[in-house]
Amino acid sequence: MQLHNTLSGTKEDFVPLDPNRVTMYVCGPTVYSYAHIGNARPAVVFDVLARVLRRRYPGVVYVRNITDIDDKINAAAAKEGVDIRVITDRYAAIYFEDMAALGVMPPDHAPRVTEHLPETIAMIERLVASGHAYEAKGHVLFHTLSYGDYGKLSGRDEQALMAGARVEVAPYKKHAGDFVLWKPSTDEQPGWDSPWGRGRPGWHIECSAMAEALLGETIDIHGGGHDLIFPHHENEIAQSTCAHGGKVFARYWLHNGFLNVDSQKMSKSIGNVLLVHELLKRVPGEVIRLVLLTGHYRQPIDWTEEVVSEARKKLDRLYGALRELADVKPAPGVTATDGFIAALEDDLNTPMALAELFELARAANKASAADDKARIKAQMLDAGELLGLLQQAPSAWFAQAPGSDGAPSAEEIEALLAQRVDARRNKQWAESDRIRDELKARGVLVEDSKDGQRWRYA
Repeated sequence: MQLHNTLSGTKEDFVPLDPNRVTMYVCGPTVYSYAHIGNARPAVVFDVLARVLRRRYPGVVYVRNITDIDDKINAAAAKEGVDIRVITDRYAAIYFEDMAALGVMPPDHAPRVTEHLPETIAMIERLVASGHAYEAKGHVLFHTLSYGDYGKLSGRDEQALMAGARVEVAPYKKHAGDFVLWKPSTDEQPGWDSPWGRGRPGWHIECSAMAEALLGETIDIHGGGHDLIFPHHENEIAQSTCAHGGKVFARYWLHNGFLNVDSQKMSKSIGNVLLVHELLKRVPGEVIRLVLLTGHYRQPIDWTEEVVSEARKKLDRLYGALRELADVKPAPGVTATDGFIAALEDDLNTPMALAELFELARAANKASAADDKARIKAQMLDAGELLGLLQQAPSAWFAQAPGSDGAPSAEEIEALLAQRVDARRNKQWAESDRIRDELKARGVLVEDSKDGQRWRYA
């Protein structure tokens, strides 16, 4: 199995420290509002990676955190006049529901920052004691010049780092690039007691503390979006390495590419931010998942209505092949093809894996021998399980309304088709055609098969 390591810039053989306990940490959401479609991409990508790892290794521990201390959370809570926990509980629950709708399985651990403050404070204390951090004006800051490899992950020199960091210029900093580990809270702001006074942790230290608490000082894989490489992941490496006496923090760094909308970066000012919670009202979660897997995870993808429509058609083809095999029992013990597995184990090459899956669907449509049908169905279902696709019955898939206001309900369709059966029984062919054409005009396709009428939303 090979993975592209951002730290080395190359694709490397994946060899875990302990094959019986493979560890992976992925940066999760800051829960102050709904997640947008860009937030969903790492959740889906690393969900697939976790599935692939679990197929190969007996023990995988996957951690995806919840950030529930943040100034945006504070602002949202102040606006509503409620405790921050009201905001974070609400949006964390919605996040999990939305990700489940995309077929994302829960991680083994979903720690919250507020649940790991003692570990966070203890890590900061170690950094101060070892000279890598210092207290100034109620703040504790990490001294970046104390870590010689700072900037290695992002591959930038110090000047470029400072230009891209949007660093806070503060007179109490020893160096402009030093970043906050702990900051003071006003009486109106949430805060916790610490050796440096009442305050709250900085953003970067939380992930280091939670990774150490749940996975250990050195982990196998650390993942997240490309936008986190600098400064978040760069800072995580610095503080974790220094807190652990120079030990490697994460051995493989994986980052997914950006998601654009109609070739433009998502932006509130443009008004093109797509919230998963709203998308799910008109686009099935499985369609969204397929869109996010159609491109290679490291490359940018462009979300367009055409891409969404094409993803639905692709799922129609896959579920259509399985529908033809409805009466076929999958062959026991048969798993996805070697080509499919090889694609996923080649740096999670989902486009190649999907090509293998569609080749199976074509083979299913051509198969005539019972053994071939049983084998292909088993291979398709197993491949679908690894990708998080094809997890429902074909009949349920085709009965999903497309979300448009004019689409008839499944009950209305079945009633019209019952009328069509009567018309055909009485050889009223014009009436039969009229009902079929009426349904087609309303976005429902009717097919006459050897097993009777079948329908699906167009």
